[in-house]
Amino acid sequence: MTRSAKSTILVLALLTLVGGCAGVAQKGAEVAAQSSAAKVKPRKAALPVRASRHMISTANPLATKAGLEMLRAGGSAVDAAIAAQMVLTLVEPQSSGIGGGGFLIHASAESGEIAAYDGRETAPASAFPGMFLDKEGAPRAFRDVVAGGLSVGVPGVLRMLELAHKEHGVLPWAKLFAPAIKLAEDGFLISRRLHRIITWDKRLKDFPKAAGYFLDKNGAPLLTGVKLVNKPLAETFRLIAEKGADAFYTGGIAADIAAAVNGAQYNPGAMTLADLADYKAVKRDPVCLFYRIWMVCGMGPPSSGGVATLQILGILQKFDLAGMKPVDGALKAEAVHLIVEAGRLAFADRDVYIADPGFGVVPTDGLLDPGYLEARAQKISPAKSMGVAAPGTPGGGAALRLTPPVSNEGASTSHISVIDHKGDAVSFTSSIEYLFGSRLMARGFMLNNQLTGFSFSPSDDNGPVPNRAEPGKRPRSSMAPTLALDGEGNAVLALGSPGGSYIIGYVVKTLIGVLDWGMNIQRAIELPNFANRNGPTDLEKSAKPKALAKALRAMGHQVRLKPLVSGLHAVAVVNKGLAGGADPRREGVALGD
Repeated sequence: MTRSAKSTILVLALLTLVGGCAGVAQKGAEVAAQSSAAKVKPRKAALPVRASRHMISTANPLATKAGLEMLRAGGSAVDAAIAAQMVLTLVEPQSSGIGGGGFLIHASAESGEIAAYDGRETAPASAFPGMFLDKEGAPRAFRDVVAGGLSVGVPGVLRMLELAHKEHGVLPWAKLFAPAIKLAEDGFLISRRLHRIITWDKRLKDFPKAAGYFLDKNGAPLLTGVKLVNKPLAETFRLIAEKGADAFYTGGIAADIAAAVNGAQYNPGAMTLADLADYKAVKRDPVCLFYRIWMVCGMGPPSSGGVATLQILGILQKFDLAGMKPVDGALKAEAVHLIVEAGRLAFADRDVYIADPGFGVVPTDGLLDPGYLEARAQKISPAKSMGVAAPGTPGGGAALRLTPPVSNEGASTSHISVIDHKGDAVSFTSSIEYLFGSRLMARGFMLNNQLTGFSFSPSDDNGPVPNRAEPGKRPRSSMAPTLALDGEGNAVLALGSPGGSYIIGYVVKTLIGVLDWGMNIQRAIELPNFANRNGPTDLEKSAKPKALAKALRAMGHQVRLKPLVSGLHAVAVVNKGLAGGADPRREGVALGD
C-alpha cells in the first residue's frame, strides 16, 4: 500500500469518527500580526505571533528570518526548513547542523499524504556491539566516550533534506543556501546563549579546531556580541549548493570528515569514505493515532519519540483532561499525575522495545493498538502513583526485558516548524546529540556524537539488547517532530522540541495544552514543564511548583526539581490564519506574513 493510500484511509476514518470537526480551538485575545523583523522584543504575556499566509518558528532569529525569506519567495515549507537548518548549523553549532542527523514529518495539503523522513545517523562498518565497553567488559562512562571520533555516526541530515526537497521543494536547491553563505562570510554576533554554552563546555579547549573557533588567543570563551566569521563553512555550503548532497558524502568534504574522526586525539574512530558514500536517507510511514477529535502523527522507529508520545495520548483517552485545565498558568496536580503515570507506562515499553527496525522486530503496531493502550490505562490510579512501571506485552513484541538497557542521549537538539501558503506543514527535529557533539570540527561544522545513543551494554540476561551497536545501524532517538490534523485531514499544528528523552514530555504537555485545554500555542509552550521517564517525577525548577510538588508527593511520587529547558517551536492554524510560538527558555522566534 502506498503512503498516499494509507494517509487517505486515515483521513477518511477520522472524518467518519468526528464528522468533519474543526481544527484546533484558540481561546482568548491574541495580538495582531507581529513585525517580521529578526529583532525580538520580549513579550509581556503568553501571546503567539500571528500571520495570515505562512509562518516559521525556529530556535534562532537569524534562522527564522532565512526561512521566512524562502516563504516570501514562494518557497515551500520544506524549502524554508532547509534554509533555516543551514543557518542553524552556523549560529547554533552546539545543537544541530549538517554534521548531525534528524527526522522530518511532512503533510501535503493537496494530496493528503503524511510522510516521515529519516535522516538519523548510522554506525560505520567498524562499529560492533561492545564498542563502548572497557577492557574488563564493563560499560565506559558517557563522559569518557562522548568526545572524540568513536562516538561519531555518519551524518544524515543533508541526504534527508535533499530527499524531502526532491519531493516537496519549489525553489532551486542552491537558493536555499544563500542566507547561510552570506552570514558565514560576513559573520554573525555571538548570542548570550551561545557564549554561556561555550563558557560551560570545558572540553572545547582540548580540540584544536573547535578551540581556535570558539575561544580567543588566550583560551577564553568569545564574548557575547563578538562577530564570528566562518569562511570554511561558507565554502562548504557553496559546494553543497552547487553539487548537491553528493559534495558532502564524497570528495574532499567526506575525506575531511573521515580524517577528523580517525585522527581524533581522544577516542579515535574508524569511519571510512565508503561509510559516508553509502549513507541513505529513508522515507518511512509515520505513526498516527486518533486523539479526541484529532489525528496526531509522528516519527516511528528508530525514534522512540513518536511512539511514546502517541502511547501517552492513547492511554489518556479515557480521562477527562479538559476538566483539569490549569488556572492562571498553575498546573493541577490531578492532571500532572495522570500524564506522568501514562509517561511511566510509555517509557517502560520504549526502553525495551524500540530500536532500528532494520535490525529486528519492533512491535510498533502492537504498542499503538487501542486495545493494548486501554489495558495499559487500567493500571493508572487517579489517586496514587504506581511507582516504577513494568513493560507490557504488545502483540508481536520482542523478548520482555525487566531491566532496561542503559544508553545516553544528550539534549543538544533543535526544532523547526513551518506551515506554508498552501497549507503544507513541516515538523523537523535535528541534532548533533550533546553540546557541540563530539567536539570534532570539519570544514567549519561540528560532528555529532550520536553513537552514544546505542546501549552501552550490548546484552543482558535475556540475550542481545535491541539497541546495541551494529554496522550500519541507527541508534534509538527520542526526537518527536509532531503534526496534528483536523477532521478534514488538514495539518493544524506542527511542533517539536529538543531535550533528549525529555522531548516526549515537552511535546505531550504542549499538545494537551492546545488540544485539551484550548490554550493558544504560545501559552501552551510556556506552561511549566514536567515529565516522568519511569522513575522520579521531574518538575521545572524555575516554575517554583511548591504546591504541585507537595500534592504529587502525597500521591506517592518521588519529585525532583530540575531546569527542564525545552526548546519548543510550533505553528498552529487558527480561525483567522496562523499562530506561531517560540520557547522563551531559549532564543528562538516565530515569524510570518
